[in-house]
Amino acid sequence: MTATALGLTRRNALAGALAVLAVTGLAACSDDPDANTNGVGKLPAAQIQSRTQQAADSVAAVHLAGNVVAGGHTYKLDMRLKGDGGTGSVTSEAGTFQLLRVDKQLFLKAGSDFWDHEDSKGGPKVADTAAADKLGGKYVKVPQRDPAYQRFSGFTDKDVLLDSVLTLHGALATDGHHEQSGVRTIRITGDKGSGGTLDVSLEGKPYPLRLVRAGGAGTLVFSEWGKDFPLAEPGKDDTVDYGRQLPTS
Repeated sequence: MTATALGLTRRNALAGALAVLAVTGLAACSDDPDANTNGVGKLPAAQIQSRTQQAADSVAAVHLAGNVVAGGHTYKLDMRLKGDGGTGSVTSEAGTFQLLRVDKQLFLKAGSDFWDHEDSKGGPKVADTAAADKLGGKYVKVPQRDPAYQRFSGFTDKDVLLDSVLTLHGALATDGHHEQSGVRTIRITGDKGSGGTLDVSLEGKPYPLRLVRAGGAGTLVFSEWGKDFPLAEPGKDDTVDYGRQLPTS
């Protein structure tokens, strides 16, 4: 074999070896669930929880949907929240109603059937059918001292709601890589899931995307982090103001 042929053979062998290494390297990368992510999937669970809470606090707005159990009642939420208020719908055993809070002013809008029911179903009850008819379809201004204000205002408060639901209970651990609405996530758990589970985005900022609350207290899905939305008090013609207290029985 001539020197030239020997050189070509060696070069071809080297090129083949490099190609094999490249393919092997690509395969290894594709098998890495944390490849091309924000890196939080490699952190301990406590650090992941801290990072996701910081990410949630860093943006002004969020959309959350799901259900929570509070005060012995189950509420289905579809809310948009930001620092100075929130708006959306809540469904309880009493029916579906709209919540709107602008700064400290809370408004509740529902049909007359919602107002004319027993309080045990998770909503306020007015004194009589005539009053219920007057409230139906209107934004009712909820006085801050009224029990309904304390019951429902938390559903419109981004900081209060997120602080109360994003904390897992018990020993923290990671529980593998998952996916939420097409986004790769890392899941963390409290007490192997009995203290709640939280899916955290591996793409972009480590926002919380899905929470299963401890003790069967509901499941919430978070989306549209940082997406602003309009927030304004309803017009006077659409508002009923009873002063210091709703006309409850």
